[in-house]
Amino acid sequence: MNFGVPKEVRDLENRVGLTPAGVHALVEVGHRVYVERNAGAGAGFSDENYRATGAEIVYSAEEVYGRAEVIAKMTRLAAKEHALLRDGQTVMCFLHLAVASPDLVEALQEHSVTAIAYEMIQTDDGALPVLLTSSEVAGRLAPVIAGNLLSSTRGGRGILLSGVPGVPAAAVVILGAGVLGENAARAFIGLGAQVTVLDRTPAKLHRIDEMFGGRVTTMYATAYNIQRVIEFADVLIGAVLVPGQRAPILVTREMIKRMRARAVVMDFSIDQGGCFETSRPTTLRDPTFVAEGVIHYCVPNLLAQVARTASHALLNAALPYLYEIGTYGVDEAIKRDPSLARGVNVWNGKLVNKQIADALGMDVE
Repeated sequence: MNFGVPKEVRDLENRVGLTPAGVHALVEVGHRVYVERNAGAGAGFSDENYRATGAEIVYSAEEVYGRAEVIAKMTRLAAKEHALLRDGQTVMCFLHLAVASPDLVEALQEHSVTAIAYEMIQTDDGALPVLLTSSEVAGRLAPVIAGNLLSSTRGGRGILLSGVPGVPAAAVVILGAGVLGENAARAFIGLGAQVTVLDRTPAKLHRIDEMFGGRVTTMYATAYNIQRVIEFADVLIGAVLVPGQRAPILVTREMIKRMRARAVVMDFSIDQGGCFETSRPTTLRDPTFVAEGVIHYCVPNLLAQVARTASHALLNAALPYLYEIGTYGVDEAIKRDPSLARGVNVWNGKLVNKQIADALGMDVE
């Protein structure tokens, strides 16, 4: 089978859909992989690295899309990529179709594309194995970003996350006790911050309590409790996910107004629409804005800051599914593996995922 790896086109998106290790794994079992020139440069992978593992370097995105049966990307297609799609092609990436522009859905349908969303591949026990790896990286990156934004030179409260003897540590509130929230809690605790985690699943709160030996305060995520804790937060993390749907709004503008001046809010749910009423997508080039006196960080592709780690992490989780597709073909692999099937949003141009269809106000075909 022919796989294609185009260079990501979004501004400062340094990640890549396949690492050289991934190329080697696919080529070793008889597949061909076409990699656009400099596709991995932002993550530290040179064209020579790819050639050494068996990739064929091509010199335009048009050539990648023209030769490949399966496109392995990181982020969903930008408008300039829609016209490059070839009829009957398969695209695998973080799709987030529930909040995508309508023209992407139209392009997928027009070209009879099969679109598989990494964030919706789901095992029988409810785990999201590909999304999990990105959530781990994002959670551990959170205090690095938050500590910078809290600095006086960035307009923050001038607070050190760990505090010092005689001066309290920063108060960090995390909404969501999933993989991202858990990893963020681990990273903030490791730096000495005071951490509170809220969730609506008691079992997750029990897990957090046991995991950290009571060092993390846990609370049930009612609107009342959220309001209580964020009034004293120096950092507020939104880590809420409903697979295939827009993220619910858990923090209203009125709640934000009652936060401490120059506190930092980080909406990691922004790629699914955001869980704060005041959120709007930002970019790595211009990552923050101030609303109601509070610094907002809402960058959908924040992992591009650690592109090498993020690209390796994606490969570790996605490679088994790429293997399956290469071995059995797309349609047969989807039939054989329920986990992969749950990630299919569009199949041969037909919108087949009910969650996505409901989010878009469309019908399943």
